[in-house]
Amino acid sequence: MSVTTFEFNELDQVSHSLKPYALRLTQDESRADDLMQEALLKAVKNQDKFTKGTSLKAWFYTIIRNQFFNEYHREKRRQTFLDTTDNLHYLNHPSVHIKNDALTNFNLEEIHKAIDKLSELYRVPFMMHFQGFKYNEIAKTLSLPLGTVKNRIHVARKELKEKLRYLVNQD
Repeated sequence: MSVTTFEFNELDQVSHSLKPYALRLTQDESRADDLMQEALLKAVKNQDKFTKGTSLKAWFYTIIRNQFFNEYHREKRRQTFLDTTDNLHYLNHPSVHIKNDALTNFNLEEIHKAIDKLSELYRVPFMMHFQGFKYNEIAKTLSLPLGTVKNRIHVARKELKEKLRYLVNQD
């Protein structure tokens, strides 16, 4: 059931009360105005989808929220480019480059030594997880409860982090 144009004019009043919400989402006055304008346009175009007797404010609130997220995702896709190599990977185009010192602080041999020093109890599930097995696959293969597998992988990561931190601090 659609509403009449007269009833739909209430949307203008409702939109003013939801402007602070748009401002909170966008953190920018002009972007909030744009968001409100787009949401109003969408509401007017889709007024036939509004059901009489429901809350116009809640309906418009949902339109604002959805419009914001649609624009957010559209902007994210705009920052993503297509790699046309044979593998066709989507890669995010970073706007900020951060130097990763992991390769300069450790060599692969040191990492393998640290893994080898782990107790077999922790090393086996950790390596299976590292190789791409899912938790439930590891649990089934090793005949262990799922919680035990997750705990052992967590402990292994924690121990590795401590061992590698110790190596860094020695240099």
